[in-house]
Amino acid sequence: MQVAPEISFHHMSRSQWIEDYIDKRIGRLANLADDMIACRVALEQEQGHQHTGNPYRVRVEVTIPPKKDLIAEKTGTVGDPQVQLRPVIRRAFEAIERQLKKEQGKRRGDVKQHDSEPRGIVIELNPALEYGVLQDAAGTHYTFHRDAVLHGDYDRLTEGTEVRFEPDVEMENEEGWLEEEFRASTVQLLHKPVTPISDTE
Repeated sequence: MQVAPEISFHHMSRSQWIEDYIDKRIGRLANLADDMIACRVALEQEQGHQHTGNPYRVRVEVTIPPKKDLIAEKTGTVGDPQVQLRPVIRRAFEAIERQLKKEQGKRRGDVKQHDSEPRGIVIELNPALEYGVLQDAAGTHYTFHRDAVLHGDYDRLTEGTEVRFEPDVEMENEEGWLEEEFRASTVQLLHKPVTPISDTE
């Protein structure tokens, strides 16, 4: 790795067991992509959630040649950090591993680039809550957070913007059970704007 890994903590205390576990997961990423340029991991305990507590959020960013950014973000409920935080970290790294494997496949010619990532149209934006909704060609809706938009382009999005995105359907509900919720872990602006896909089509 060309740049030393970065691990940051927000609204939570640093912990040696967390850093040791993250170091191991970063080592696995380096084995998948020995030319990885950088890896940044941000852990946060979100504040001000009256009904759901203050959930953990884990964001993993990886840069690979030629300066392409891969991002995965997961959230989870609060409890004993060693019980509740570890699976959130694991799922964030597993999402990044899937993206890295896909990129490696592209390089080997196993996957055609234009077919490898789905495209969609932004159909809703909520700047106050920092999220949006996009719709793919099949009519499926995917929510995404501001941080999922590559290159800080969230503020450039408008309804009708065409994007390329990485789907992610694994989420945990408040009780810790997996439920299917369609989300986009990364969103990349392509063209803007186009006519949104009609629900009646």
